[in-house]
Amino acid sequence: MIIALVFIMILFQILTSGILLKPMNITNLILQNSYVLILSVGMLLAIITGNIDLSVGSVVAFVGALAAVMMVTLKVPVPIAVMISLLVGLGAGAFQGLFIAYFKIPPFIVTLAGMLLFRGLTMVVLKGQTLAPFPESFQLIAAGYFPGQDVKIAGLNVVAIIVGIILSVIFIIFELNKRRNMAKFGFELLPISFEISKWFITVCAINALTIGLAAYNGIPLVLVLLVVIIIVYTFITQKTIAGRHIYALGGNVKAARLSGVKTKKIMFWVYANVGLLAAVAGLVVAGRLNAATPKAGNMFELDAIAACFIGGASASGGIGTVIGAIVGGLVMGILNNGMSIMGVSVDWQQVIKGIVLLGAVCFDVYTKNKTGSK
Repeated sequence: MIIALVFIMILFQILTSGILLKPMNITNLILQNSYVLILSVGMLLAIITGNIDLSVGSVVAFVGALAAVMMVTLKVPVPIAVMISLLVGLGAGAFQGLFIAYFKIPPFIVTLAGMLLFRGLTMVVLKGQTLAPFPESFQLIAAGYFPGQDVKIAGLNVVAIIVGIILSVIFIIFELNKRRNMAKFGFELLPISFEISKWFITVCAINALTIGLAAYNGIPLVLVLLVVIIIVYTFITQKTIAGRHIYALGGNVKAARLSGVKTKKIMFWVYANVGLLAAVAGLVVAGRLNAATPKAGNMFELDAIAACFIGGASASGGIGTVIGAIVGGLVMGILNNGMSIMGVSVDWQQVIKGIVLLGAVCFDVYTKNKTGSK
């Protein structure tokens, strides 16, 4: 999918006459798709268990509505309002997780009910009207930039350039350490020439991104938030016992239970976590729009689900990575942005995205059947 992402980027860069990768559009891509990428990380964990969550879009709207009431109407300080909003999202996810994990109600039914419930509560809280504007300090969450915008050399933001260099060094150190550990424990290693080529391409991609951002306003704060989420959840899924238990639950729930995995507890916290990340996305959306609207979050759940499946998650559970979900979200985002620049109608955009999603799932089924037949 990374290769597919690069191919799509090159294709739309050509079709849009170079507009796609202009510095301003790169920043817009990040700002416009941040909510999908955040939601896709939470949705991925639910999909790994072999289920989905249809309520995340409604939770996004509900959290944004509560945040607006607290900050705009009641004048609650921004840090307190943000903390309460996150707790509400966590509570919404835990509420659904309780029915799914302990009352054995199918997740599809519970989250469908949650979609209706939280959408209705959004309408009640906002009384069918838009509430705005938010305090400027809150808007920075979704529309602000990393400090140091005025420090420039040759028109480039110095902070963004330095961040790109630091990230490149960290990546190289991490990869060298990984290769050293694999050699230490006797794992088969890829040819060093292949590894160096991969490192070179990745470092070029990192610095191309930061240079593009440096040529505009620097690094958006929402990108920093997104990177932190990616790092934290990649660590959880790949390096912790809880992460391995989630994969075990999705791979074979009966085998996981017999192996000592507390399947009910894992399922409960997976859905609580989805609610928490939906709350984060809700705050980002509200901050970007600078308003809370009854229609916020509409169809967001489908974007997040599509991002996970396009990024390699399995519809049957047990397979998927955080990076894959992010790549899938970027594929969807670039398709949307590129087709919009080209003037493709919204109707045809939906058709094309549907074909891409169906193709990704068909490929997943095909590879599983092929593997199973050997």
